[in-house]
Amino acid sequence: MQNSNYSTKTATLYYIYDPMCSWCYAFRPIWREVQQQLPRQLQVTTVLGGLAPDTEEPMPLAMQHKVRANWQQIIQTVPATIFNFDFWTQCQPRRSTYPACRAVLAAEAQQLNAGSKMLEAIQNAYYQQARNPSETSTLLALATELALDSARFACDLQSPEIQNQLEQNLDLADQLGVSSFPSLILHNQQGLNRIQHSYLDAKAILNQLG
Repeated sequence: MQNSNYSTKTATLYYIYDPMCSWCYAFRPIWREVQQQLPRQLQVTTVLGGLAPDTEEPMPLAMQHKVRANWQQIIQTVPATIFNFDFWTQCQPRRSTYPACRAVLAAEAQQLNAGSKMLEAIQNAYYQQARNPSETSTLLALATELALDSARFACDLQSPEIQNQLEQNLDLADQLGVSSFPSLILHNQQGLNRIQHSYLDAKAILNQLG
């Protein structure tokens, strides 16, 4: 879980996502724009939702077709989004995103804001470079490319502490009532409020935040 702090905090905006969620990847430019214009009284807390648990099993063909169809739908909905479909022939897909989630946490454990850099590296590797973030070897390579301490990263990636952090994130996502990604939840004096997100218009989101 990562926090972006503002000077006077009277409310919290939760952003719940998964590093290997294709719609989260498509949302990245708008989310960056939203963050740059948020009201100062808001604290932002990012939460790893955990799209798919650990498995060594290949992704079933039906699921592969479904995910590829999602990519095609995203291209129609958010035309600027780039996908490298070579992934489906060059990699062995697995329905497993928890390793990528732990990689974000392990990067942040080393260095402030390294988690967000790891997130972007994972998304670029997966969607643009046809590399598989379900594989530990890919995540270790990304850590090296980000100039992190690779030995520490490899250890942290498998550590009970990082696993515990992931479980805390998953529990919080459940408490917020989130089952799809990306999701935005505003917690203020009125309680929890779901913010409708747009993939094309930052103002449509900002107007709901006051």
